[in-house]
Amino acid sequence: MKKLFVTGIGPGKEEEMTARARASLEAADLLCGYTGYIKLIAELYPDKEVLATPMMQELARCRAALEAADQGKTVTMICSGDAGVYGMASPILELAPEFPQVEIEIVTGVTAALSGAAVLGAPLNHDFAVISLSDLLTPWGTIFNRLKAAAEADFAICLYNPSSHKRADYLQKACDILLSYLPPDRTCGWARNIGREGQEKGLLTLKALRDFPADMFTTVFIGNSTTRIISGRMVTPRGYQNQARSQEKNDSENGPADKGNVQESPLGSSQESLRQSSQEGLRGPKEGSGSNRRDKGRGDAKGTGK
Repeated sequence: MKKLFVTGIGPGKEEEMTARARASLEAADLLCGYTGYIKLIAELYPDKEVLATPMMQELARCRAALEAADQGKTVTMICSGDAGVYGMASPILELAPEFPQVEIEIVTGVTAALSGAAVLGAPLNHDFAVISLSDLLTPWGTIFNRLKAAAEADFAICLYNPSSHKRADYLQKACDILLSYLPPDRTCGWARNIGREGQEKGLLTLKALRDFPADMFTTVFIGNSTTRIISGRMVTPRGYQNQARSQEKNDSENGPADKGNVQESPLGSSQESLRQSSQEGLRGPKEGSGSNRRDKGRGDAKGTGK
């Protein structure tokens, strides 16, 4: 069987992987990936054949995985986080036309934006942008424009690859761009070694974030204009409370109307809505309804053997 899985393993621990990710690892004859990621799962699969390459050899690694699959092996390409978020899914699919007999399956994983957000609270609970500060594959001018656009649009922002030995001042540069559009007290947070030994987290302002010593194992979060700290957690509201307050204000301004026309706030009427939905579900579809007619039609056809 010529099969290649491209699998996101999340932070790397077995309990952080999806069931499909674990199944793809178990099914593999050959595990392929960046040396650091192979080390994360080496203890789980000590008897598996392994093909590991260092950084900067991504295309060679992808081609080797496709060649091994084309020879009949079941291969799993391992990616940290999610294979389709700064992972190997796209280079594998770009090379795939050269190996038309190989079946490719992309297996999702938990990317750092999501696992890091869970560590901090709920910083990405509304519209958000994910931006990598690495300029190895993306020109800095493009990164600049994306930071500017995200800030002007009031997105919550998640930053990958905020700093490295060669890019020690990139987070500082990014914060300088953001500070041109956002207030210095904008709520921010960071998480390091997410889901791994030595996990850390912290909350701070955008001004303080500018001088924070981030590294390649750090994921950074910048809130939008509504983000705040609640009981030590970074929270970007979804907007339900504003919706309820708007309805209450409308009712107050219009005064008590005829009871038949009064509309309760979404939060105030939630229990009644749930009760009605539950009762409708128990009663089932009404006689003569579309779903009821379709069920009867299927029963008649089945009875005639058609």
